[in-house]
Amino acid sequence: MPDNGDKSVSAEGLAAAASKASKGGLPPVHLWNPPYCGEMDMQIRADGTWWHEGTPIGRPALVRLFASILKKEDDRFFLVTPVEKVGITVQDAPFIAVDAEIAPDRIEFTTNIGDSVVTDAENPIILRGTDHEPRPYVHVRRGLEALIDRKTFYRLAAAAQPGPDGRLGLHSGGAFFPLET
Repeated sequence: MPDNGDKSVSAEGLAAAASKASKGGLPPVHLWNPPYCGEMDMQIRADGTWWHEGTPIGRPALVRLFASILKKEDDRFFLVTPVEKVGITVQDAPFIAVDAEIAPDRIEFTTNIGDSVVTDAENPIILRGTDHEPRPYVHVRRGLEALIDRKTFYRLAAAAQPGPDGRLGLHSGGAFFPLET
């Protein structure tokens, strides 16, 4: 990461973020508004893998650390610390929903980085694409979404019931989420 002068991200910002993440919480990236320091050669590919300088990041703990300091502003993605912000590329969604616990009135997704999210009005299921080629997502946190993988979407579809408007969908967190457009 670029150095912004007298403060080093690797020494201060990432250490603080790692400490917070290791205690089970997420750093308050939504409160941080550091100066933009340029782009980093990092990308999250459509399959959910994280790459740095053309090489996949193979350490899950490092991916979780980076995911904990990921922030979305408008249509751009950044890794942020209290002292700097660097842009990265995200091909589709930053996370993949790889599993779901489906109950009659509650759906809890698990992402490829180990986050859990219960679908409700603040974390809805979002459908893009068409009925023939759906692109289902679930909101995870602060504008960050997870693409729902195919096997999990098929499980959701198998559990779907007709909703108030006649479309098939599921109830969770007091809301109805249609699985058809």
